[in-house]
Amino acid sequence: MRRDFVNANEPFNYHPACTSQFVLTFTPGMTEKILILDFGSQYTQLIARAVREANVYCEILPFSKELQPDPSVKGIILSGSPFSVNDKNAPEVNVQALASHTPVLGVCYGAQLTAKQFGGKVEKSNKREYGRAVLHVETEEALLQNITSASQVWMSHGDSILKLPDNFQLLATTDSIPVAAFKSQEDGLKPLYGLQFHPEVYHSIEGKKILQNFLVNICGCSQDWTPAHFVTETVEELKKQIGKQKVIMALSGGVDSTVAAMLIHRAIGKNLHGIFVDNGVLRKDEFEKVLEVYKELGLNVKGIDARKLFYKKLAGKTDPEKKRKAIGKTFIDVFQEAAKEDKDATMLGQGTIYPDVIESVSVHGPSVTIKSHHNVGGLPKKMHLKLVEPLRYLFKDEVRRVGRELGIPDDLLNRHPFPGPGLAIRILGEVTEEKVKLLQAADDIYVKALKKYNLYATVWQAGAILLPVRSVGVMGDERTYEFTVALRAVTSVDGMTADWAHLPYDFLAHVSNEIINSVRGINRVVYDISSKPPATIEWE
Repeated sequence: MRRDFVNANEPFNYHPACTSQFVLTFTPGMTEKILILDFGSQYTQLIARAVREANVYCEILPFSKELQPDPSVKGIILSGSPFSVNDKNAPEVNVQALASHTPVLGVCYGAQLTAKQFGGKVEKSNKREYGRAVLHVETEEALLQNITSASQVWMSHGDSILKLPDNFQLLATTDSIPVAAFKSQEDGLKPLYGLQFHPEVYHSIEGKKILQNFLVNICGCSQDWTPAHFVTETVEELKKQIGKQKVIMALSGGVDSTVAAMLIHRAIGKNLHGIFVDNGVLRKDEFEKVLEVYKELGLNVKGIDARKLFYKKLAGKTDPEKKRKAIGKTFIDVFQEAAKEDKDATMLGQGTIYPDVIESVSVHGPSVTIKSHHNVGGLPKKMHLKLVEPLRYLFKDEVRRVGRELGIPDDLLNRHPFPGPGLAIRILGEVTEEKVKLLQAADDIYVKALKKYNLYATVWQAGAILLPVRSVGVMGDERTYEFTVALRAVTSVDGMTADWAHLPYDFLAHVSNEIINSVRGINRVVYDISSKPPATIEWE
């Protein structure tokens, strides 16, 4: 049975490898790929997810990236954009030049740009079209093969293609616009298509089928991009690149670092030296449990109990950013001290994935950085080690699929996202050892209950937050004055937006009773029903 990568949505744009460090990245060993040229659309990442879901490898590049001849490129997709093709500084590529070498599919802005460059008419619509629309298929051509004539699609555009260029064929319309899909019939070009709607989004019911038609029927992709393929190719590349060198790596117990470590371990065995630091703000018993999992997986990992040091560095700090920086700096100090025992190590392993190293694309010029690596914050610059990043081209769900291929337990792979600063940003105000123990106990009860009632998998992220307020309570004949805990659970596909999870009242009542009765120091439990936006998922 073929093991497929599965879709997930995480925002990203193209980011070239850091030029200040030598980075060993492993371009997946395949003979075919799709390029997605990004014009700044909010949906670009969804196109990539849909392509990957069809077991076809793809990469996103900014539209301004100079493309080099590459026989592995089977097709190019032009994304949408917040710009109008008629704007003075509208981003452009030479669509005709691209289509002279490889099949091209323009999506929304990409379709409008194609139509305009070939002589069509693109103008502001009399009626802007946002949201659901019904597609009327005029010609069931290769792109729209087996697509029903009243299929629901998702529109998001202010401009419309009012007139197709000469030698272009109309494939579909909607009730509001005259051109919803088209094909070029120009001589000397590879297949060139345009879609005014967004096939990559969930609300385009048969959108992924349309994309698959492009990938298979038009580009001839073999759909062999699978976890087993990735593991085999990556391990072989790691063996060649690393050789007999030693690699040190900071492990967190999370999905990304664990999967990356397993790939490196498959390649070099005991020459991978892992370091797992207990920073005092992990989940309850996490340090011991994770070390046990690593042992069962055969990983060479050293555990360091640095709780007291982290508590000392966090003392008196109430500002969230200062707490984050204190944890990050202390971690680097602890890691560097531990790494002194591996003086002959020349490489640093990281669980960097595609979204970790992305930047927003400036459509008027080079990319501008909006976020930095969050894996080991500054270690490469300080330690002068070459980076080994075997997951750099994967999305989160793909990492999980690779993890299953490597035999990593589902309990670890399916864990909810956990913030890098841990419980320190779920304890509002100053972090103390006493508060950490309170929150660990409450959070443990909450998470175990979610799993027991089969709710854990329905929630994207859940956790307890210790509030910096005490309230009056009554237990028996005694008056109490103890802390309040807020329970947080959200549903999301990418973490960029999130809705509060509508957990059953009976379940919440059960968890509240368990926490109040079991955790001395907490006498009140509340449930956070804020969505993102305007609230964030974490409280700090």
